[in-house]
Amino acid sequence: MSKFLESKNPLIKDTALDKRLHSDDQLILDHSEVMTMEGAINKTLMLFGIMMVTTVISYMMPSQLFIWVGMLGGLAAVIFASIKPHTSAVAAPVYAAFEGLFVGAISAYFAYAYSGIVLQAVSLTFGTMLTMLMVYKTGIIKVTEKFKLGVIMATGAIMLVYVISIIGSFAGFNVPYLHDSGPIGIGISFVIIGVACLNLIIDFDAFEKGVEARAPKYMEWFVGMGLLVTLVWLYVEFLRLLSKFAASE
Repeated sequence: MSKFLESKNPLIKDTALDKRLHSDDQLILDHSEVMTMEGAINKTLMLFGIMMVTTVISYMMPSQLFIWVGMLGGLAAVIFASIKPHTSAVAAPVYAAFEGLFVGAISAYFAYAYSGIVLQAVSLTFGTMLTMLMVYKTGIIKVTEKFKLGVIMATGAIMLVYVISIIGSFAGFNVPYLHDSGPIGIGISFVIIGVACLNLIIDFDAFEKGVEARAPKYMEWFVGMGLLVTLVWLYVEFLRLLSKFAASE
């Protein structure tokens, strides 16, 4: 996600360009073509709204098909936007719509098995987001290149384990402890949630760095999608953690 901040990207306006702007009309025109914090927040809220529409539909009519279509469709949209960020204005809403199908269906299944778990997971997700935003704003955690690299590597390792787990579910084997409700399984969930929280820090930094770098306007959709990806991941992990606690009682 941070690649768009590199100066070698020809789409990023160089700060020196501002010195060559003399008319107010030109300044206004240029401002309308670059990423702003207000625009990024608005785009994120729009994506969340789109996701909520399909989430409600999927929750009311849960299906395994929605889970797989939502998960694979959302993944395809994210990959496409990552390869071609300029398509984010289309890819991000498509991701939100697909991801809503996944979130709604999986929430319905958890709600059927464990009463009240969805509300708890939603509360924990947004509470965690606000907490990590405060952590970021106070500078307790500095977003350095080493920090980003470490979080990306940890995230990649977790995603690899999940891919192996999915393949294993079809091949007849399970990843040890990953889905267990014992102390080790619960501990693994806490570690995964911790990594997801650190991803939130990187997402918040992408918003600020994109504005500072005068990133292209479409990056408002891109960073909004990035934040939504992390929030969905965090929400699902809280569902899994809470279900483990309930199963261990």
